[in-house]
Amino acid sequence: MATWKSRGLRGSLFEDIINRTNDSYRESGTALVQKIPTPITPLEIDRDKKHITLAYFDRKSTVDYIGVAQGVPICFDCKECAADTFALQNIHEHQYRFMKDFVRQGGVAFLLIYYSHREKIYYMNSDEVLRFYDRANAENESGATGRKSVRFEELNPAFLYDMPTEPFINYLEFVNDWLDFSGQGGEGE
Repeated sequence: MATWKSRGLRGSLFEDIINRTNDSYRESGTALVQKIPTPITPLEIDRDKKHITLAYFDRKSTVDYIGVAQGVPICFDCKECAADTFALQNIHEHQYRFMKDFVRQGGVAFLLIYYSHREKIYYMNSDEVLRFYDRANAENESGATGRKSVRFEELNPAFLYDMPTEPFINYLEFVNDWLDFSGQGGEGE
C-alpha cells in the first residue's frame, strides 16, 4: 500500500492556472474538462488546520484531466520541472497505458510540462510520450535499459510555449498546433 505524506502542493500554481483555464473554457462553451481527483484514504488529519497530513492511495489514478473540446476527447497530465532534464519516473506505467488506450479510442492525450526555471510550457503529445517511454524501457545487447529522462534539447521547439503572464494557458491552441503538425487537423477534411 503506497502512502502519501503531504509536503505541500508541488506544482499547485501551474495546476491552479490550468483549473482557471478549464473554468474559462467551460463558461465560453469551448470545452468541458475536469480535474480527476486521485482516490485516497486519509490516515492522519490535522484537525486544527483541517487538512490531511498522511494518506494512502486507494488505487492508481489515470491522468490529471479528462474532457472534451469541440467534440474531440482529450486527456492530459500536468508536470512541473525545475531543471533541464525531465525524469520519466514522474509518469507512471498505468498512465502510459491509459494514454495509449485513450488515443486508440480516438482521443488526444498529452502532457503539459512546465519548466519553471525557464518559464516555458512544453506540449508533449502522446506519440512523443510513448516514444520516450519505449526508449527508457528498451534493452540493449548488454541488457541495460535506455535513458530514463528527457533532455530539454530533445524537445521539439515548435511545441514550446512561453508561460503567460495572465492566469490562463490556452492549451487548446497547443492541441490544435499538434493536430495541424501531425496532419490530423480538420483542414480540408
